[in-house]
Amino acid sequence: MSGQNTVTPSAEGIAATVRAAKSRGLPPVHLWNPEYCGELDIRIARDGTWFYLGTPIGRPELVKLFSSILKKEDGSYYLVTPVEKVGIVVDDAPFVAVDFEVSGQGRDQVLRFETQVGDFADAGPDHPVRVVRDAETGEPSPYVLIRAELEALIDRKSFYRLVELGEHHNGWFGIWSKGMFFEVIPSAELDGI
Repeated sequence: MSGQNTVTPSAEGIAATVRAAKSRGLPPVHLWNPEYCGELDIRIARDGTWFYLGTPIGRPELVKLFSSILKKEDGSYYLVTPVEKVGIVVDDAPFVAVDFEVSGQGRDQVLRFETQVGDFADAGPDHPVRVVRDAETGEPSPYVLIRAELEALIDRKSFYRLVELGEHHNGWFGIWSKGMFFEVIPSAELDGI
């Protein structure tokens, strides 16, 4: 097979490549377009746990390193370095928003989310919040965009705190951040609860 990489990708090899190329801040994965090298047995569970070969990755610094080279293209997730791109499995969203802080009040408040790997995003035009409801149960799954098509599932305790900050606006119950209103549920549906 000419033109294809015959070296089997490994988590250790990818980590070494990223460490060698790493500078301050996030790597510019949006600029990297190496050849696809195959799948790597890495899975991110819905609760944000990263697995390698079916075993949880117990080193937080390694998870953080891998999360810094995560890229989403055409609905699929990849770990990308300047020289290789490997597919991984993501059960829901690649990140979990485990906490948030509020500054300001009302329409001027800013909600700053933190993920399980230490990324931060201020909800607003560049980092919208969306809520998907299960068609059968109606259970909400709230998300915030962290970076470049990569979302965080907002954990349950944080979502309950968000609901406490909610307001009614134009027929919807939702939350404000950076002057934007993010819809959670139609106000009419709350009347029956």
